[in-house]
Amino acid sequence: MGEDRPDTRQRLLLVTGMLGAGKSTALRELEDLGWEAIDNFPVRLLDRMVNQDDGYSLAIGFDCRTRGFLPGEVIEQVRRWSDDRNLSVTTLFLDCAGHELERRFNETRRRHFLAQDLPVSSGIAAERELLSPLRRWADVLIDTTDFSVNDLKQTIRDQFAQDAPKEMTVTVSSFGFSRGTPPGADLVFDMRFLDNPHWEPGLKEQTGLDEAVGDFIERSAVFASSFDKIRALLLELLPRYAEQGKTYVNIAFGCTGGRHRSVYTAEKMAKALREGGFSPTVLHRNLGSRAAELVEGTQHP
Repeated sequence: MGEDRPDTRQRLLLVTGMLGAGKSTALRELEDLGWEAIDNFPVRLLDRMVNQDDGYSLAIGFDCRTRGFLPGEVIEQVRRWSDDRNLSVTTLFLDCAGHELERRFNETRRRHFLAQDLPVSSGIAAERELLSPLRRWADVLIDTTDFSVNDLKQTIRDQFAQDAPKEMTVTVSSFGFSRGTPPGADLVFDMRFLDNPHWEPGLKEQTGLDEAVGDFIERSAVFASSFDKIRALLLELLPRYAEQGKTYVNIAFGCTGGRHRSVYTAEKMAKALREGGFSPTVLHRNLGSRAAELVEGTQHP
């Protein structure tokens, strides 16, 4: 058998979706990743941008504001391109729940393109109906309802980085459920079954990085057995993910405030995974948050 030849086809990524769902952010991130990015390019001129240069990567953004935009015609154009052996064509659709889109429009005080003098909700409804064929057709769908800007950037990097790492990248993170579950997590473990160090005298202002907090958590009757089971599960799953070609795996441990139990468990698990042959990165999302009793809830007797 001969050696694998590099893919020299032109890469074409069509980026579309709901207004306010993050298309501009996605295109900027794609540009940082090495794609040539163009936004709101007239649909009737798309053929002129496809020139089959070897290895050329082009991301084109369009939406309901783009001149000549008709979803059915875009789909037919993509079908024609898909028959071209010199092209690799992918369609990305960015979606977002209506209530969140309304919040974003109201926050920026922008008028929806299709709303005119109607409420923004009317414009969003009309746009969703117009784009529904493209949403069904798209190869990749990203829902940004619960995403921060950084969440979307990371998702774009995971999906469309041209030079993906040869080895799987493992991230072990901690977070507080009171501040929301990380949208990019692949595996989430809830550590709130452990006794909460927040209510232990002298530990509230400390974190899971402090020895005294770790000692308190380790004294829990169920910590050792549950930790061992999670570690065994991860050491079984991670090689299987790698075999399936998964590039990034984010393992998230959560507790109420994200400062004690989740932090300690994430640090200890990262160490265990290193011993198992992996090289995880550790992130603590809410480590710097203020210790608040209203967040932590009531103390159990």
